[in-house]
This record gives sequence, structure tokens and C-alpha cells, in this order.
Amino acid sequence: MTNPLDAAAADKFAREVFETMVKVPGTKAGHRVVHAKGQVCQGTFTPSSEASTLSRAAHLSGPAVPVTVRFSDGAADPSVPDNSAFAGPRGIAIRFNLPGGKTTDIVALSRNGFVVGTLEEFLTLQKSILATDPTKPHPWPVEQFLGTHPVALKFVQDSAIAPESFANEAFFGNNAFTFVNKSGAKQLVRYKILPVAGLRQLSEDQAKAKTADYLMQDLKSRLPKTPFQYKLVVQLPNPGDPTHDPSIVWPEDRKTIELGVLSITSVVADNATAENELAYFPTNLVDGIELSNDPFPDMRSRVYLLASNFRQKK
Repeated sequence: MTNPLDAAAADKFAREVFETMVKVPGTKAGHRVVHAKGQVCQGTFTPSSEASTLSRAAHLSGPAVPVTVRFSDGAADPSVPDNSAFAGPRGIAIRFNLPGGKTTDIVALSRNGFVVGTLEEFLTLQKSILATDPTKPHPWPVEQFLGTHPVALKFVQDSAIAPESFANEAFFGNNAFTFVNKSGAKQLVRYKILPVAGLRQLSEDQAKAKTADYLMQDLKSRLPKTPFQYKLVVQLPNPGDPTHDPSIVWPEDRKTIELGVLSITSVVADNATAENELAYFPTNLVDGIELSNDPFPDMRSRVYLLASNFRQKK
């Protein structure tokens, strides 16, 4: 799909993606079709002095705003152990609650670079997962896909590594967005959400020694005594860096600008209710932030809407 889809074609494609994902073993009614296990938290975002030079968005050019954040494991099964090699990639979804009742979202993963670079490849991957029967001989369909897609294979391998805590996990937006400042100047960016406490990952043996809910319990036991803090950063591309393909990581030497500090201060009292009510969308944007030529945010939002309706029918 090198050309943008019209709305009808995009909806049709999103439904095919959703109807494939919802059949994956482990998916359960009343839960998300991916990142099913999670914990909703609350906190604040305080913008830096530089943020407003890049974007006129309200949360980047004004005082601190409250945020509603969901941390999650990546699996479709809500009972996945936090220390499982199949629990990644982990996710963070951030809702900035703006003055006047408006909101805007960021949805990010614990892996720099997405699993595939095109919408067609993503659907093919989901179909290969669905077609895989562990009782059948190797190579399974998903193994065949990964064997011919080295970027996807590396994504899966990296996602198997567990963090010591969500406070020590980094998250990456992967999709490019366009910032617009007060003068109308535009700048392409990708988000990075970097832990102030530092990145700390567990060895395979260390992960095995953890309990099945160690990440979620860590949130509950440490908050609100010790807030989890992250620097919200944007990376700027050099001329020629691709912005349409989220699987291609921009080099580390590209300029970065800190937008502010995200401070997670508490877990919600009723997580089940909060989880059911919340739906985050990459296209939930405000004035000062626009889509780029990356087709994934639009498609992800269409799939997320179908998934949200699915879990409401539990």
C-alpha cells in the first residue's frame, strides 16, 4: 500500500487485521486483542522550556498537565506472566488531559523500531501467527515469516528481554509525527520515553526467578511513595531519513530535544473499570501535532476502535 487508502478501503483493511488478531489463541472477550494485561496509573507531565519552540500543542507550551498512563505487557493473553519471554514488547500509553476537556495520546513500545515496515507485512505476520499450530512439525508459518524477515526476527528476540521494573524501561514511538510551532514551522519527530532511573534489564535467569506479576506488583508497591519518572524526548531526522517506515530506526547521532518530564505518581483505585473505559489512539492529536506520511498511526487507530468495541461486548 504505497498509496494512501481511502476511508472505505482503510476500514476494510483494518477489519481484516482485527478479525485476524481476535482469533489468535489467548485472546479473550472483555480484554484488548494485544497488550491485554496492564495497569492504569496517574501522574503529571511538565514541559521543558524548549518544547514550545517545536510545537504549539497545549501540553507542550503551558503549565504541567495531568496524565493517565497505562503500562502493559504485549501479549494477547491477559494472564501472561510478566517474566515470560512472550510478554514483550511492553507498552506505555499516555493520555495528556488538557484544559477545556481536550486530550491527546502517545502510544509507544519497549522496542526501538517496529516489527515490520508496511501494512501488508503486518497483516501477513498476523495471519502467520494465527496459522501456527504448535502440534504441527517445524517450520511453523510464523517461523517461516520470521525466517524471511530479519527485522521482525530481531524485534521478537529483543522483546523477549524483561526489564527490572517499568521504571527502568525505555519506550519508543516509532511512528513519525509532524510538530507545528506558533510560527507555523513544521518539524518531523519520533518520540522516545527514557527512564530517569536508567535502563536496567534482567538476564534470562533473573527473569525466571521473578513472580508472574512482578512488574504490575512493583507499580502498586512503589507508587505513590516513589514516583516513576521519564524524560519525554523527540528525535529529529536528517534529510533523507525515512519517515514512512516505522521499522527503520533513525541513527543515534540524530539530534534530540527534551520535551519535558513525565512523572507517574499513583495507580488507579479500580484498574478493571479504568482499563475497560480507556482506549488510546495514535491519531488522537491536538493543534500543533499532525500526522506524517507514516500510514501506521491511522491504521492502528482504526484497529484499536474495533478492538475497543470488541471488549465492550464481553
